[in-house]
Amino acid sequence: MIKLVRVDHRLLHGQVAFSWMNSIGGDCILIASDEVVKDEIWKTTLKLGKPSGVKLVIKNIENSIKALNSGVTDKYKLLIVVQTIKDVARLVEGCPQITTVNLGGVKDTEGARQISKAVFVTKEDEEILKNLIGKGIEVEIRQIASEKKIDARSVL
Repeated sequence: MIKLVRVDHRLLHGQVAFSWMNSIGGDCILIASDEVVKDEIWKTTLKLGKPSGVKLVIKNIENSIKALNSGVTDKYKLLIVVQTIKDVARLVEGCPQITTVNLGGVKDTEGARQISKAVFVTKEDEEILKNLIGKGIEVEIRQIASEKKIDARSVL
């Protein structure tokens, strides 16, 4: 069961590993990233950062979608983390069971504007988010679980 889908360019770090996993009662983290799956050093680093007793799976976006739709992940309380808004849009497109997206950290890039303490969006990102919202997806902004939700519609 998907408990949280999060966009965070840092992927797995203290906030994700502890704050969110404790908050959602999660037992498995799925890193969905076309880049990480090809990088052995990055994968090793991520494995070191996971909480003990939590399963960590790293797949590319396409294989993540296949796994989520096959039912193989249903037995887990799953936190899914992607790096970019483009990646989350691909995941949502392929997995109709995803109804909420958390924006936790989107790095500043040229031409991006800041919409929260740790979320910067380009015009393309804004269009993607508006499209998701238009399809009925809740898009909320929070770095850690204890923070108050910010509805992305209010800042776009």
